Amino acid sequence: MPDKAFTEPRLAALYDPLDPDRSDLDVYAAIADEFGARSVLDIGCGTGTFACLLAERSLAVTGLDPAAASLELARRKPGADRVRWVHGQAGDLPPLQVDLATMTGNVAQVFLTDAEWTGVLLAAYAALRPGGRLVFETRDPAAQAWREWIRERTDEHTVVPDVGGLRTWCDLTAVEGELVSFRWTYVFDADGAVLTSDSTLRFRSRADVTASLAAAGYVVDEVRGAPDRPGREMVFIARRPA
Repeated sequence: MPDKAFTEPRLAALYDPLDPDRSDLDVYAAIADEFGARSVLDIGCGTGTFACLLAERSLAVTGLDPAAASLELARRKPGADRVRWVHGQAGDLPPLQVDLATMTGNVAQVFLTDAEWTGVLLAAYAALRPGGRLVFETRDPAAQAWREWIRERTDEHTVVPDVGGLRTWCDLTAVEGELVSFRWTYVFDADGAVLTSDSTLRFRSRADVTASLAAAGYVVDEVRGAPDRPGREMVFIARRPA
């Protein structure tokens, strides 16, 4: 199940204003151009920023997400009427033959079990045309990003348009092998409401991700560094053989 940050309408509405700089998506837009993609499946599309960006460039886009509250926001954005929105999991996808499938924003890490991860890889494989590519990012566990997910490093007060003052912070709650759990807290000045959202991510190694892609039938063409986060994330480019 998706986290409350995406399913609770009051929290989902904060996603874009709290992270307005989506220059991280420039990498994926450039990759779509690099491979001449004309059709894209955006897995875990969230509030639809990337899907709408591509649709406004005249690409045929399908956006998939299990969080109805996030998709409701996505449908209100410019270009949203040109996106095919699918509410559900990867197994709920209609038949597709796209040039490119993407998982941005570290979506690849939300699949915690081997079965879940294999399932999404196979669903993406089925949706790709022969020769099509799957592109996604995942945090490099060696960088131990979770060390910064503590209140002392994340406590912030922000004034959000149409919301008012908002205090947010993150608490690291558990590190168990590859699984890292944390909790975001949101305190609204307007009414004093305190909402929380718990998350767990899986930090797979480069070798494990590569092996899982090969087992699902992909050829791993390249693993790049994320240019906006050098040394912290890996961008996998995998291909369904022709």
